[in-house]
Amino acid sequence: MRHYEIVYLVHPDQSEQVTAMADRYKTVIADGGGTVHRYEDWGRRQLAYPINKIHKAHYILMNVEVSQETLAEIENLFRFNDAIIRSLVLKAKNAETEPSPMMLEVEAERERDEEREAARAADAEAQAKAEAKAAADAEVKAKADAAAAKEAEAAAEVEVEAAAEPASEAVEEESSEEAEPTEEAPAKEKEETE
Repeated sequence: MRHYEIVYLVHPDQSEQVTAMADRYKTVIADGGGTVHRYEDWGRRQLAYPINKIHKAHYILMNVEVSQETLAEIENLFRFNDAIIRSLVLKAKNAETEPSPMMLEVEAERERDEEREAARAADAEAQAKAEAKAAADAEVKAKADAAAAKEAEAAAEVEVEAAAEPASEAVEEESSEEAEPTEEAPAKEKEETE
């Protein structure tokens, strides 16, 4: 048995079937007595040049150890599968089990995406907290303003009542002063007539 590195590109419209196709190829390899040392799904990536007016494809890498007959069967499956737009089989010296540089890049990209999502979630949470705090502060301020308005209204009523009391006392004094001269006036008139 020999070691091979297989890369195949799946049509982007068939991306959902990638796992089923990979499982089928793995079972063909296992049935032929071979082993899969490394399987990497690089995902949908931009092609270097368009193939049949297609600009993106789903990339799959497999490092396998198989017999020549099994390899011929896999290549035949690739050739007659319309979902596979390109395939490449290279002979390798030994089994590769470490992640490929491309997979490391894909993993780093996924980690960056996760970090961005976490940062966005943290920003959204912080913004929600800030908005909630601002709403709570606005509510407290509104309550304080309402209480201050009630106090000012009560103080204005007290001032109006306080201003009304001296005025009513002054009115009462004036009315009592006016009432006294009217009583004295007939008495003076009586004195004058005498």
